[in-house]
Amino acid sequence: MKQPGKYFVGDQVRMKKPHPCGGTDWEILRVGMDFRLKCLTCGRIILIPRIKFEKGLKKVISSVFTEYSAEV
Repeated sequence: MKQPGKYFVGDQVRMKKPHPCGGTDWEILRVGMDFRLKCLTCGRIILIPRIKFEKGLKKVISSVFTEYSAEV
């Protein structure tokens, strides 16, 4: 079984499928068995299961954790 990825609240991610508004970039608001995502184009908030999130993830645009560790 594959290990789940490490994602943090505040990370910005790009998904494979676009939102109906045309945006593909999202901000993570909640992490756990479900992910709460906010569309960076229109501001809509959605809740999707972790498995669906990890399948649809294209790449992490910016990670809060790497920016924090670079400052310390």
